[in-house]
Amino acid sequence: QVQLVESGGGLVQAGGSLRLSCAASGSIFSINYIGWYRQAPGKERELVAVISSGGNTNYSDSVKGRFTISRDNPKNTVYLQMNSLKPEDTAVYYCNLEQTYLTPRGWSDTSRHWGQGTQVTVSS
Repeated sequence: QVQLVESGGGLVQAGGSLRLSCAASGSIFSINYIGWYRQAPGKERELVAVISSGGNTNYSDSVKGRFTISRDNPKNTVYLQMNSLKPEDTAVYYCNLEQTYLTPRGWSDTSRHWGQGTQVTVSS
């Protein structure tokens, strides 16, 4: 089993900053990518930012230039620095991890895991 523990959410005024953290533990093998999604009330879950094992990053257009994703590989931890926050950034933020592992028969397979989510609220 893989556990993803998120922290750092909270209430902040527009223009402020928050830093989210997600620590992965458990049956960690080869992480393909790790990152953040978010879901606002009444909306579908959407990609915020992800970072691959090689350090390549991908951001949603809505957060480019304001959010920065980084990771500490030895600690299996990913961070999301969120600056210039806007009310429309209000959502539950979920950590997401995809990894490759070997099945008992020795085949390669992938698994995807989600954290419990952390609330980010930006007041206007």
